Amino acid sequence: MLPLVQVKDLSVSFDGQNAGGPAVNKVSFDIPRGKITALIGESGSGKSVTALAFMQLLPASATVKGEMLFSENGLETVDLLKLSPKAIRTIRGNTIAMIFQEPMTSLNPLHTCGAQVMESLLLHKKLSKEAAKARAIELFRKVELPEPEKMLKRYPHEISGGQKQRVMIAMAISCDPALLIADEPTTALDVRVQKNILELLKKIQKETGMSVLLITHDLLLVADVADETVVMYKGEIVEKGPSKQMLSSPEHMYTKALLACRPTANNKGYQLPVISEMMAGEISSKINTPVHAPGNIILEVQDLTVSFPVKKNLLGKVTESFHAVDGVSFSVKKNETIGIVGESGCGKTTLGRAILGLMKPAAGKIIFEGRDIATCTAAEMRLLRKDLQIVFQDPYGSLNPRLTIGEAIMEPMRVHDPSGNKNQRREKAAWLLEKVNMKTDSLTRYPHQFSGGQRQRICIARALSMDPDFLLFDESVSALDVSVQAQVLNLINQLKADYRFTAIFISHDLSVIRYISDRVIVMEKGRIIETGTSEDIFFHPKENYTKELLASVPGQNLLL
Repeated sequence: MLPLVQVKDLSVSFDGQNAGGPAVNKVSFDIPRGKITALIGESGSGKSVTALAFMQLLPASATVKGEMLFSENGLETVDLLKLSPKAIRTIRGNTIAMIFQEPMTSLNPLHTCGAQVMESLLLHKKLSKEAAKARAIELFRKVELPEPEKMLKRYPHEISGGQKQRVMIAMAISCDPALLIADEPTTALDVRVQKNILELLKKIQKETGMSVLLITHDLLLVADVADETVVMYKGEIVEKGPSKQMLSSPEHMYTKALLACRPTANNKGYQLPVISEMMAGEISSKINTPVHAPGNIILEVQDLTVSFPVKKNLLGKVTESFHAVDGVSFSVKKNETIGIVGESGCGKTTLGRAILGLMKPAAGKIIFEGRDIATCTAAEMRLLRKDLQIVFQDPYGSLNPRLTIGEAIMEPMRVHDPSGNKNQRREKAAWLLEKVNMKTDSLTRYPHQFSGGQRQRICIARALSMDPDFLLFDESVSALDVSVQAQVLNLINQLKADYRFTAIFISHDLSVIRYISDRVIVMEKGRIIETGTSEDIFFHPKENYTKELLASVPGQNLLL
C-alpha cells in the first residue's frame, strides 16, 4: 500500500526573492498512514511553506515545482500541486485539514465557536443544521472542552488560548480528514496546556487512524508524540528518521544544535550555545560575566490584591469580584533576578502590571525604593516610569509600525527629558543597538523589516534607554524559536552584568526560569504556593502543582 503522501523534489521560490535561494529546495519525504510525522526547523527553514503547498495556499508570487502525491485509498495517487481550484476546494478542510499557529487570528471573531465548526460540516458533509449542531457538540466533547452545549454559543474572545486551540482541532477533524496538518499548534501556550493539546492530538490520531503532520521549531516537543521526524534547515532536509532514535543519537550538526541550545540542557552561568555558531564550528562554553551579589531590598510587595468586577447591581456598585492576585507578598533585592512562573490565569502578568503601576491594586502595598507605588499620583508615577521598564511578550505588537527603530528607542528619552539634545539621543540609541548586537544602520528602518528575535532586541534596547533600576520581562522569549530564545537569554544575562539592573522574569517555561533566575516564585490561582532558589524549585519541588509543571516540560527526561 502506498504512503498517504509522497513529497518528491518539492521546490518553492518567490518573485523578488534574494540570492539566498528558494524557500524550499528539492524536499522529499513520505507521510505514512496512521502515524504522526514531525517537521522540525527554525523560522525561515521552509516548514510552513511546505505545509501550505499541500492545499495550494501559497501566494500567487510563489513558483512551485515537484510533486505531492496524495493517495487516499492506498492504490491511486493524485498530485495535489496540479489540482484545479475547484478540485482542491473539495479537499481543503475535508480530506486534508489544517490547524494554524495562532488560534485567535484563525477563528473569526464575529462568529460563535459552534457556527465555525458547523460551517465545514454544512459545506462538505451536506448535513442539516440540526445534525451539524449535534455533531459540533459531539466534537467539542471529543476535544474535552468544558460545557460543550454552552461552548457552541461562545465567541473566540470569551475563551482561553488552550480552549481556542481545542476549537480549532474540533473544526479540523470535523470531516474525518485523512491528513491533519498542525502548524505550531502549541506555540506560546503554557507547558501544561501544551502537553494537554499534544496528548489530545495523539489520542484523536489513534482513535481515528488519520495521519498527522506536526510542524514545530522545538525538537523536544515531539519526543513523546511523533513516530517519524523530518528536520529542515534553510529550505532543505538535513536529517529524517524515527523520532526516538533521532533524539537519542542525532547525526547532523543542526539537529544536535537544536537540542543543545535549550536552557534545559545547560548549566546556569554558562552561555547557551547558538545554532549559527555551532554550525560554523564555533562551539563556546564561555562563562557569563558574574552578576554582582544581591544588595539591599529594592522592591517589597506586601499583601497585594488585584481584583476585577464580576457582577454589579443596578446602581453600578460591584457586588462580586474576582481576585486575580490574592494576598501576594515577596521582596526583591538589588541586582537580583526573580522568576515568576505559572499557567495562564495564575495572576503573574497582572502582578507584574500592578508592580509597574499599570493597574491599581484593591489592597496591599508595592514599595519601590522606599515609595509606595500603589498610592502614587499620576505625576509621581511619571517620574518613576524611567526607573521601571518592561519588555512585553509580543515583539511584533510592542513596536509602533509607523516609527523607525531610532524613533522608538529615542521616544522614552524625549518624553522624560524633552529639552535634551537630539543628537545625543541619537548617539545613545545607536550605542544601545550595538549593546544588543544590532547594527546602527537599523535606526532608520521600520519594525516590519526585522525578525521576531531582532524586534525583541530592539524592545530591550528601548527599555534600557533611561538606564532603569528595575526591568520586568513578561514572557519575553515564549514565542521565539529555541535558537533565537538562546540568543536573547544570553543577551539578558550579559546586560544584567553590564547594567546591574534588578529584574523580574515572568514565564510559563520552568527551564527558562531556572536558567535566568536567582530565586523563583510559583503562582497558582492568584496566590504564591512555593518559593525558593531556582535549583531547589527545579530539582526539589515541594508542591504537587510545581511537580506537575515540571512534568509538563517537553522531553526533559531525555536531557536531565
